[in-house]
Amino acid sequence: MSKPLEGIRVLEVAMYGFVPSAGAVLSDWGAEVVKVEHAVTGDPQRGLRRVGPFVVEGDPNPNVEHANRGKRSIGVDMSVPEGREVIHELAKRADVFLTSFLPQARTKFGIDLDDIRAVNPSIIYARGSALGPRGVESTRGGYDMTAFWCRAGIAATITPPGVEGMIQPPGPAFGDTISGTNLAGGIAAALLKRERTGEPSVVDVSLLGSGVWAFGHTVALSAQQKQRLVAPAPGAHGAPTNPLSGLYATADDRYLSFVMLQPAKFWADVCRHIDRPELADDPRFADAASIAANTEDAVQILREVIKGRTLAEWTERFGTLAGPWAPVQDSLQVGDDPQIRANEYLLRAGELELASSPVQFDVTAPELRPGPEFAADTEQVLLELGLDWDRIIELKTAGAVS
Repeated sequence: MSKPLEGIRVLEVAMYGFVPSAGAVLSDWGAEVVKVEHAVTGDPQRGLRRVGPFVVEGDPNPNVEHANRGKRSIGVDMSVPEGREVIHELAKRADVFLTSFLPQARTKFGIDLDDIRAVNPSIIYARGSALGPRGVESTRGGYDMTAFWCRAGIAATITPPGVEGMIQPPGPAFGDTISGTNLAGGIAAALLKRERTGEPSVVDVSLLGSGVWAFGHTVALSAQQKQRLVAPAPGAHGAPTNPLSGLYATADDRYLSFVMLQPAKFWADVCRHIDRPELADDPRFADAASIAANTEDAVQILREVIKGRTLAEWTERFGTLAGPWAPVQDSLQVGDDPQIRANEYLLRAGELELASSPVQFDVTAPELRPGPEFAADTEQVLLELGLDWDRIIELKTAGAVS
């Protein structure tokens, strides 16, 4: 199994979903990731047991496992000198220092760039923030709801006119996970640069920057056109000049999505697959201009026909359809998708099934391992640093470690 980061050591001092998800991706790629948690309270993410309609009782907790699989956990209190000494000893042997702490907290706990580089000049220092490392708001915190979803323009743009408030994110840690993958990619590039040049980098990724990047096409179009994108009203087809780009309801109240951006190229094939071959010769749909001019008629025909069969029936029929289309699936239906299963995009990690990180090497899915229990590896990690049991007991007595 390909593990391109095997042998790389990552020291993660981070909480919640964003930066820990970067550590999870690095772990999927083979890195050894040691997660530092507060010696008493642990990562606050462990306490999040209610998300929307979901209430998680007991362990394992999917909220924790998604962003922390494959790591080892050590409990450290960085507010005491002995705890900071442990962090510095761990940093000496690490390739990457990964943190979500704000600048003031990094200074307070002795884990800012200069502190870590003082004990390991060649370490890659990676920071995940809400709003970026520069500007008057660089010291402010935030979450994916605030920085990624709202401030980057996504929420307002997908919320149709007349809807009170805004459309909510599709699920917990949505922007966190996307941003964490960006951060993992930046770290991988920094590792390559260090190998080639010997120079370590400071890597920065923010939730705001990731949101703007994910929304980049729309941001660029809006800037060029000097107008904002307005979401279509619920139930609208979606493309006013293309019947083959939009949603269609099926007999079992499911939906399928056509996205054929060259409708003239695919129109005849669609007509054959819906058992209406005569429409391929209909002068209203003879070419791209005609299709655009008669989109409303075409949409009405397709709605009536597609409403006549279930999604399962259309899935079988459209198996040979040349143009791009997809079933509209919810979070539970994703687990039954044979294409997702064929590519191992969902994998077993201990007792849970988790989403695999999206990059595969050599056509092989990563091996997922369960996340650690809180501070489960404290003693083992300290022993690997060369500390003897007397010193470990001293650290426990001082409250420096769990």
